[in-house]
Amino acid sequence: MRPIKHLFGIADLDREQIEYLVNLGDSFIEINRRPLKKAPTLRGKTIINLFFENSTRTRTSFELAGKRLSADVINISASTSATKKGETLLDTGQTLAAMQPHVLVIRHSLAGTCEFLADYLPNTSLVNAGDGAHEHPTQILTDLLTLKQAWGNPQGKVITMVGDIAHSRVARSHLLAAKKLGYSMRIVAPKTLLPSQIERYGCEVYHDFDAALPGSDAVYMLRVQTERLTDNCAFPSIREYHEAYGLNAKRLRAAGPDCIVMHPGPMNRGVEIATDVADSAKSHILEQVEHGVAIRMAVLAALCGGQAEEKKKTGSKREQSDEAMQAQRTLL
Repeated sequence: MRPIKHLFGIADLDREQIEYLVNLGDSFIEINRRPLKKAPTLRGKTIINLFFENSTRTRTSFELAGKRLSADVINISASTSATKKGETLLDTGQTLAAMQPHVLVIRHSLAGTCEFLADYLPNTSLVNAGDGAHEHPTQILTDLLTLKQAWGNPQGKVITMVGDIAHSRVARSHLLAAKKLGYSMRIVAPKTLLPSQIERYGCEVYHDFDAALPGSDAVYMLRVQTERLTDNCAFPSIREYHEAYGLNAKRLRAAGPDCIVMHPGPMNRGVEIATDVADSAKSHILEQVEHGVAIRMAVLAALCGGQAEEKKKTGSKREQSDEAMQAQRTLL
């Protein structure tokens, strides 16, 4: 397998690398469920989380991931960084890299931020924690781990994604992953919330939510990103949007008895998803949150410790987890 130095996006990973990170994340789930949630895998390593956009799940899970693997973790937000004093992004990146961290995790509103900085920070691994409407690779790896737990393999499955596709980095990354892993994407949105030429990704496009539901294995809801809208004319009203594109119990029944529900968060209850659906047994939303920590542990371990040996497919979950950690320790 090709070594992974940076994680810019799903577009840069091949199928083998994606499956490696998902499987390694799977082995870390057990650590997060122990009473003592600690492993020595990244002891002596330094992780800096640099977030220029608000985040609860992604930022917290990266922090927990680093700390649970015994790394030293520093968190910096835009409001406390020198960019508030006029420092450029490049100067901020070079300043932090001069402190010799092993990994710099960045969330930024501009697409391609990590790729830009990588040319100037040759000794630091960079992780894209979400860049504008471009990509969000660790969220998609998280979703793939959730689907692995639910299905075993997403190949041949149908995921119906509904909402603000135009501004969604999650949607773009899923469309890229679907091509690599062999699952199908149905995209549902009003025309005002669709990017141009969306069909080039090989997905089916619907404007009628009810028409897209039959045969769906998962319904993946997205919020409307009002902070990225340039005007208020994307849809007539919240009430009408919910009636046309909100997931309720009736719609979920139409998708089939085994269909699961996903959402990357944060949720707007009563807009894109009804409360009874979000809290139902079919909802895997909290599993996505849990798996987000495990996947970010896997990403940090892969970048800091090199490529772990392929863990055996047999044995208990505890044995698989210990085996993955031992492979990482051997390389440190």
